[in-house]
Amino acid sequence: MSPSPILRVLSTLKKRRVRALLMGGQACILYGAAEFSRDVNFAVAVSDDNLDRFRRALTDLEAVPIFFPPPAPDVLRRGHACHFRSLAPDLENLRVDVMHVMRGAAPFAKLWARRSRVRVPGLGAITVMSLPDLVQIKKTQRDKDWPMVRRLIEADFASAAARSKPSQRSFWLRECRTPELLIRLAKRFPGTARRMAKKRTAVAAALRARQGDVEHCLAAEERRERQLDRAYWKPLRAELELWRTERPRASSR
Repeated sequence: MSPSPILRVLSTLKKRRVRALLMGGQACILYGAAEFSRDVNFAVAVSDDNLDRFRRALTDLEAVPIFFPPPAPDVLRRGHACHFRSLAPDLENLRVDVMHVMRGAAPFAKLWARRSRVRVPGLGAITVMSLPDLVQIKKTQRDKDWPMVRRLIEADFASAAARSKPSQRSFWLRECRTPELLIRLAKRFPGTARRMAKKRTAVAAALRARQGDVEHCLAAEERRERQLDRAYWKPLRAELELWRTERPRASSR
């Protein structure tokens, strides 16, 4: 976990009772897949009461909006991210990013129902996006996210392999992106793997212990997810650009 600036953000949102799920790099750290990040990313509930609590937390952090679009309920519901930066001297220009809708993710109510509670020294329990949901939203067009998906699964398997539940085994076989580990999982849990192979060709290849075929299937999966992510963001970026071009006209009226 990063030092005090991150903890102060988490503590402030907790104190203000903001209904928010930690995600992004800081959540990856808590799940044992270290990622350096100077930002704090949250999924937030979009309701009048919750957004009021969130705004009060931003005031406590001396955080102001940056970039575009403006922080508004309709903006968040459409899938845009809103960005803030703290101007407090002791927070070192820490950035806070929030979203409500993410590609491939369940609605916020389901994300909240599946949340994890992680204890942080000096802070107590905080709400974190569940590991399966975090893995899902990490399947983006960004190069840096794919190694993180791999490490999240590897870390979870390393910590729970000896006492895994059926749901956990299915999760590993469904999401594992390390060819050697996927072959190992298929050998260790053959029944689950045979069922999963009907939906995932990489698992079918892992059952045959054909590492080259597994690598080929995993690469195809990644290409498909990157294409889906680009297609998802294309209209949102166009909308964002339209807002930017219209903003000066609106202010001059």
